[in-house]
Amino acid sequence: MMEAIGIGVWGVPLAVFAGAIRVSTPFIFVSLGEAITERSGRINLGLEGTLVFGAMTAYAVAVVTLSPWLGVLAAMAVGACFGIIHGFICKFPKVNDIAIGIAMMQFGLGLAFFLGKPFIQPAAPRLPAIAFGAWSDLPQIQAALNINVLFLVGAALALVFWWASRNTRVGLILRVVGDSSDAARAMGLNPDTVRLFATAAGGALAAIGGAYLSLYYPGSWNEGISSGQGLMAVALVIFARWNPIGCSLAALLFGGAGALGPALQSVGVTKGYYLFYAAPYVLTLVIMIATSSPTRSLAGAPGALSITK
Repeated sequence: MMEAIGIGVWGVPLAVFAGAIRVSTPFIFVSLGEAITERSGRINLGLEGTLVFGAMTAYAVAVVTLSPWLGVLAAMAVGACFGIIHGFICKFPKVNDIAIGIAMMQFGLGLAFFLGKPFIQPAAPRLPAIAFGAWSDLPQIQAALNINVLFLVGAALALVFWWASRNTRVGLILRVVGDSSDAARAMGLNPDTVRLFATAAGGALAAIGGAYLSLYYPGSWNEGISSGQGLMAVALVIFARWNPIGCSLAALLFGGAGALGPALQSVGVTKGYYLFYAAPYVLTLVIMIATSSPTRSLAGAPGALSITK
């Protein structure tokens, strides 16, 4: 009896915790990808299209090959291709990064919807999860601690990227190019080439987030699978001050906000819970307003980050 009461009290926190991990995983990969891209001095708003096209590609390949991991690899490949296209176009003088990003977003969305129609009905194999809650007999705890492998990969990548940005030659090159194109050229670096590779890496990471959506949670392919997560990741990167670890923590915050509505519904709240479904979008607006200032620059912002190159 006491155990049942305890679970009742902790029902919402457990549901929010489990939902935060599930919902945050795509945010982690997209925000890490955008952080790498922006650290090089380029903005990529096309990651929403990359995310959705990666989701479609991963699902289609998994259906055909019966391997979700081949689906993830295929998504990474097409995401990198999208990044290369974006980076190649943006290297030309006076090209607007924002406009190209929006064009690439619409291209990715349209192509995914067109090519993905045959795969809306077929079922694909799902990505595996690790049952960290197997020690408990309570289904609530088991569900909360059933963690997908990609979440652990994303958390590990955040630590690796944070360390690499401060302690490796690649991290130094990325920071120099992102802070000053002139300084990069003085060191014998080609800023356009570095930004091209950074944008490709960012696209590959964003596509992994899409693969997670279609192959694990919610675990299907449909045209409304993203709900704007690729665009919200831009605000998340600003909020995290371009810090990879900050991106993963901010992703958990966004994930928790997104999980609040379903958590309330799961414990029997029948009125008003749907308002909490808007929490991630409200949080995005609050972050953008709080970090906007006409008189001061953002701490940690790459010096070369601008709308045009």
